[in-house]
Amino acid sequence: MKVFIKTYGCQMNVRDSEALAGMLTRSGAELTASEADADVMIFNTCSVRDQAERKAIGKITFMKKYKKLNPELIIGVIGCMAQNRGQELLDKISHLDFALGTGQLHRLTEVVEKIRRHRQQIALLEDSSEVLDAMGMHSNWQNSRPHTGMIAITRGCNRFCSYCIVPYVRGREISRKLSDIVDEAKMLAEQGVREVMLLGQNVAAYGCNGNINPPPANESPFGELLQEIARIDGIKRIRYTSPYPTFFTDKLIDIIASEPKICRNVHLPMQSGSDRILRSMNRQYTAASYLEIVNKLKNAIGEVTFSTDVIVGFPGETDEDFICTKNLMNEVGFDHAFIFKYSPRSGAKSAEWIDDVPQEVKEERNQILLKDLERRSIAGNLSCVGRTLEVMVDGVSPRNPERWSGRTSTARTVVFKYADGMKPGDLINVPIDRAGRVTLFGPGLVGADEEL
Repeated sequence: MKVFIKTYGCQMNVRDSEALAGMLTRSGAELTASEADADVMIFNTCSVRDQAERKAIGKITFMKKYKKLNPELIIGVIGCMAQNRGQELLDKISHLDFALGTGQLHRLTEVVEKIRRHRQQIALLEDSSEVLDAMGMHSNWQNSRPHTGMIAITRGCNRFCSYCIVPYVRGREISRKLSDIVDEAKMLAEQGVREVMLLGQNVAAYGCNGNINPPPANESPFGELLQEIARIDGIKRIRYTSPYPTFFTDKLIDIIASEPKICRNVHLPMQSGSDRILRSMNRQYTAASYLEIVNKLKNAIGEVTFSTDVIVGFPGETDEDFICTKNLMNEVGFDHAFIFKYSPRSGAKSAEWIDDVPQEVKEERNQILLKDLERRSIAGNLSCVGRTLEVMVDGVSPRNPERWSGRTSTARTVVFKYADGMKPGDLINVPIDRAGRVTLFGPGLVGADEEL
């Protein structure tokens, strides 16, 4: 049985697909990158943005041509869109065979086998905590960086931000046992993984038993988990995403500052710099308290870079609100940002409100922030010229096969010459000769400044 998997959306979906790939191969299936060769097609979908849903539905609809050629072909939709619209999709798309919600992914092989025997449509959309412990498998299929690995440490979210449907499609926030996560990290290290990425809708709330309030300043179950993983000899770097700002307790910040394996790049979703809009978004911090957390991290760690998520054109956002966002982004000094133009998502609270910011205004604000971001990114890269940086080797540069590339602990991309014996996962020191818009260059490279 050959299985084709197409993944849309966030890193959590990518990790889910990887776990399912491992589950399927253990059951005897063969993974294929060709739709035409597949006996089973699985579409792991996203509902966070309307465009992602439209792309996935269009793709699934188009797969009808393969069903006509092979009536035994099994086509299924899983993930957030399946959780949100699973039965509706089965009713509307006649060639779709199954829909598995986010709490039922661990039953994939069982469902596929049942359809092979009985040729019936199946929808499994109930919540289940069993999925948390059943998705620890890994597969290097289509992994271009096998020296890296992702580990899901929580599932679900309890924040209920007014623009977001994640709590409705991913369920309530639950954490895995620390020992299970550490065992998974050790297994990955034994397989050659040198950098792990810890995943969750709010990773910093790990171990807080779903409490929406952060732990006391001198506590951090997530920090304790970071310390345990840092003790694994084979693991050289630890990244994580995405934390909710208020869960950066003093204890967590101290742990990050004291453990060099924890990368010096923090993705800290901001969403807006206006206190009025933050309240409307149901974000439990102010611009001032957000900046206080940023400054604590800067003061404790020293050299650290920040990335973020920002929404422009949220309902009711005025020019003054937007200027607050622009100013806060510049004050923090983000090197990277995902800047989204607001669009209502069915099921989220803000979808009930009037989307009153004109599209052209959203676009204008988006472009202003992107220009600021580019300026800061270039300045940050230029500040690295003349220094020697530690880089984890990723492998051959995707733009030039005669060059290699890697990343710093601060998530800057570096291009350099290959040296004998160099391999992905190695930590090397690279003198930085020059900087591009998004890329740093090691010595002895001539020609155009190709960017990664």
